Amino acid sequence: MENQTLIKEICPTKTLLWIKNGALLVDVREREEVAQLAYNVPNIVNIPLTEFEERFAEIPRDREVVVVCKSGVRSLRAAAFLINNGYDQVVNMKHGIIRWVQKGFPTIGDASSVLINGNSHSCSCSGC
Repeated sequence: MENQTLIKEICPTKTLLWIKNGALLVDVREREEVAQLAYNVPNIVNIPLTEFEERFAEIPRDREVVVVCKSGVRSLRAAAFLINNGYDQVVNMKHGIIRWVQKGFPTIGDASSVLINGNSHSCSCSGC
């Protein structure tokens, strides 16, 4: 059986705290998605999942990293890839920009596209 590493996941509320403490947000959505709606935070980089294997070395290894996408699925794959490639300060943000928008956190662009199709799962961490 393959040795698998569990990926730590945090909610958008905790992500905001991590960002305030200097964490880097890595958005793995495609450029068109980011152009329509982006996270409005400092310390963010967009490396689309389709380019991730070629560009992941752009992400510093000596810094906390939160990987994000639209719903948390693609970012989970990217976070696992980073951990399997020696990154040890990586977490995935659960529920992606959908939950980020639902929480009223800062964005640039048209949030209606994610709210229309967004799910309404409740967040399991305290403070969310």
